[in-house]
Amino acid sequence: MGVVSGCALLIDYVLTISVSITSGVDQIFSLLPLSMHGMKVPVIVLGLAALVLMNLRGVKESILALFPVFALFIASHAVLIGGAFISHAGQVSATVAETSSSLSSAWQTLGAGGVLLLLARAYSQGAGTYTGIEAVANGIPVMREPKVATAKRTMIYMAVSLALTAGGILLGYMLLHVTVQEGKTLNAVLLENLGFGQWFTVLTLLSEAALLTVGAQTGFIDGPRVMSNMALDSWLPHRFTLLSERLVLHDGILLIGLAALATVLYTRGDIGLLITMYSINVFITFSLSQLGMLRFWIRERRRQPKWKRALPIHAIGFVLCIGILGVLICEKFSEGAWLTLVVTFLLAALCFVIRRYYRRVRLKFLQLTQQLEEIPAEPGAAKAKTTLDPEEPVAALLVGGYGGLGLHSILAIQRLFPHYYKQMLFISVAVIDSGHFKGIHEVDQLKAQTEKDLQKYVTMANRLGIDATSLVEVGTDPVDEAEQLCVEAAKRFPKITFFAGQLIFQKEVWYQRILHNNTAFAIQRRLQWRGRPMLILPIRAR
Repeated sequence: MGVVSGCALLIDYVLTISVSITSGVDQIFSLLPLSMHGMKVPVIVLGLAALVLMNLRGVKESILALFPVFALFIASHAVLIGGAFISHAGQVSATVAETSSSLSSAWQTLGAGGVLLLLARAYSQGAGTYTGIEAVANGIPVMREPKVATAKRTMIYMAVSLALTAGGILLGYMLLHVTVQEGKTLNAVLLENLGFGQWFTVLTLLSEAALLTVGAQTGFIDGPRVMSNMALDSWLPHRFTLLSERLVLHDGILLIGLAALATVLYTRGDIGLLITMYSINVFITFSLSQLGMLRFWIRERRRQPKWKRALPIHAIGFVLCIGILGVLICEKFSEGAWLTLVVTFLLAALCFVIRRYYRRVRLKFLQLTQQLEEIPAEPGAAKAKTTLDPEEPVAALLVGGYGGLGLHSILAIQRLFPHYYKQMLFISVAVIDSGHFKGIHEVDQLKAQTEKDLQKYVTMANRLGIDATSLVEVGTDPVDEAEQLCVEAAKRFPKITFFAGQLIFQKEVWYQRILHNNTAFAIQRRLQWRGRPMLILPIRAR
């Protein structure tokens, strides 16, 4: 269920970008004549491309940078809502009476079930609110302390501001009798009916477009974060956990951007179809999340005194979300819901295939590690030391975590060059990926674990009678950091030769290039350019 929820949330973030950009462009094109609306899709594509490039450059939310956008939006909409209410205050009682009459008529015509279904359908169109709450929840690890209290406060602000803004605008629609006009959003019609002037209409619609663009950033920031979390658990290729030199999830941003582009081209910028697809996955994710919380509180009821208060909240949330999901699927199945469901469950199936593949590879290396750790110590092992002689040949082995690949490489060096390399230098990079990019404490733990793994290699080399020591560096790019460590090692030991193990398959297929990196070959090219020899030791996998 967690994998299905993660896949639904990932696709939801893709659609968050599509919906936000499309809706923002709709606001701008409401100011333009219908003859120009054929350019809407190209403008959406350009907007997506611009956001992808900005995020690859490391652009993130900044309170100071976004404050003018929020301030303009709040000020313009406060004037809009206040102006609509004040200028038409005399019609409030008539509007209330009309609404009450319409509700009574609907109740008599459709019945209680029909009215509830109608409300559920309308409620589902505001599914973006759930994505915003989910984004806050996903962003807790990078929030200011106390993190949970900060997240709760943020969610309260979101709920209050949304209730006031959405409620005020809906009241404005009713007071000014706003109706659908071709090529214009309802907000554009409301502003024109209000009669505050063209400049106010333009300013307000531009503030909405700007805020929607900020909303698209949620997809670019939290979408790759979801991908990296799934990749850390081997549900997606491990490369999605890596940060670029600008500390952004480079591969995740590209994939999210391309997927958003595909949805825009498929729907041709139809905001109604996009919102339908978008709402389906929102309620899949939240139905499963609420079900998970129900399970948690039921299992932890004896250890958690607050379970009686928490359980009803999640029960109501689950019934609400699963009910709306059922209504959406039944009503909108042929209008885009089927495609969202198919893509979500195909992605979940792919995740299980990837996980199974990584598990098989891991089991093979685990068996290899156990076998090699049982190698008895050489007779001269007691004389081995951890300091190296700069005048003697040194075999520098680039390793990752402690395991069969590194142990196999040690033995391969001794087999290829018997009695030549009596000194070894183990080089490793503590790579800061998305799992460790949460604070200085996690980075310190990462470095300590890497040093511990290197010490195991040193101990193993000593058992074989080889003098050994290690070098470690912390960074986001393993190739750059490894290159610098190798250059530093070459200065200290003139007679050094670099080695690295590389997993080799008997019949390599295309997906193995995606699931496994070629870091060793990338480092080899860098060192060869610098005139330093490096050998790749093949580690065969069947």
